[in-house]
Amino acid sequence: MQKVLIANRGEIACRIIRSCRTLGLNTLAVYSEVDQRAKHVTEADDSRAIGPAPAKESYLVFEKVLEAAKDAGADAVHPGYGFLAENADFARAVLDAGLTWVGPRPETITDMGDKERARMLAQSAGVPIVPGSPRFDADDNEGLEASGTEIGFPLLVKATAGGGGIGMKRVDTLKNLRETVEATENMAEKAFGDGTVYLEKLIERPRHIEIQIFGFGDGRAVHYFERECSIQRRFQKIIEESPAPDLLKETRDSMARAALALAKAECYQGAGTIEFIVAPDGNFYFLEMNTRIQVEHPVTEFITGEDLVALQLRLARGDDLSAIRQTDITATGHAIECRIYAENPDKNFLPSPGPLEVFKPPANSETVRVDTGLRQGDQVTYFYDPMIAKLVTRGANRIEAIENMLAALDDFRIEGIVTNIPFLKRVMTHPAYHKGATHTGFVEEHKAELMEG
Repeated sequence: MQKVLIANRGEIACRIIRSCRTLGLNTLAVYSEVDQRAKHVTEADDSRAIGPAPAKESYLVFEKVLEAAKDAGADAVHPGYGFLAENADFARAVLDAGLTWVGPRPETITDMGDKERARMLAQSAGVPIVPGSPRFDADDNEGLEASGTEIGFPLLVKATAGGGGIGMKRVDTLKNLRETVEATENMAEKAFGDGTVYLEKLIERPRHIEIQIFGFGDGRAVHYFERECSIQRRFQKIIEESPAPDLLKETRDSMARAALALAKAECYQGAGTIEFIVAPDGNFYFLEMNTRIQVEHPVTEFITGEDLVALQLRLARGDDLSAIRQTDITATGHAIECRIYAENPDKNFLPSPGPLEVFKPPANSETVRVDTGLRQGDQVTYFYDPMIAKLVTRGANRIEAIENMLAALDDFRIEGIVTNIPFLKRVMTHPAYHKGATHTGFVEEHKAELMEG
């Protein structure tokens, strides 16, 4: 493996370039018309254009990405997250083209991408799952109502192919079930090309905890501890941290064992994340498995000292990783990540694209890390996700990490667009957050305090 095509853009493409450089690997960036002068393009060793600005005409087109690899002599593909990262057909196309795929086997991506099948596999591995239903035929009204009644309300209607909080709606009564199913089916068809849905019991006020795992493809796997991801808006994460505050050691250890059981049963290959929800009574349940590097992986890297992207690349090129043992993986201190978005929290987090007239992040240091794909003068475009940067801080303990985050947020200067930085500061200083009283409804519960100007 000599030259890696990065099938992505923005901060994750820049992040992968850094790890490639440390391993002596050349990099190939791909770009749409609007990204021609983007940071990831200028930082890569080589680059190729792949089409117009809309992702469906560029970053999501297999043939264009593979043609770029062929034209530039790339022999490997790293998908990052989003776009084609969890597309099994793309992974197969990469392998069929004789290239190295930096990720899990296509069969694993298929298994975990189908949420119903993933639940079944998790259950087979001894991992607890939330009570739910099989997938539904759109016309099965009788079965739908029977399942809804059996599971009990409130419940969630979830897209079988969903992810990232998309294709998920709450239902509180049988009366609203049918219309919610239809709305979710339509949304899922547009977003994923698969309109099938299933029902799942809604656990009220849960915490969202995930375990970072790494599998070696032969039935061995290790974990790199947990991340707390409960601070969300519209089912999408905003703030993550590790270790999870006030999580019982028994629960933490049980979740890690469950995650490894599933990873080993799947003979998982590479970096992955197994997500759980933790009920107020302390019971935890499998939510899904993400077969890719996560947006929030820097949190784990900050407390463990591991370069997870480099680990992905080393496994893909065939390095001997047999020396990695669970007992050798340790964590020190506490880390927090805030996602800096071009959005207006006071207007329901409406995206606010525009020019970065001033863009001056705090400097990277032993306690601060900034991952971004943007520079001063760049444009935040409406074509892609409005995330501007990931700001990560660490400290000897959680309070110190919070204090460092507040200082870093104060130092982060962005002008020309509206951002969520003031909102993030309000979360960091909220008494409930300081106490570690986090759950997925945190933002909605404290909306009055968090949204004030």
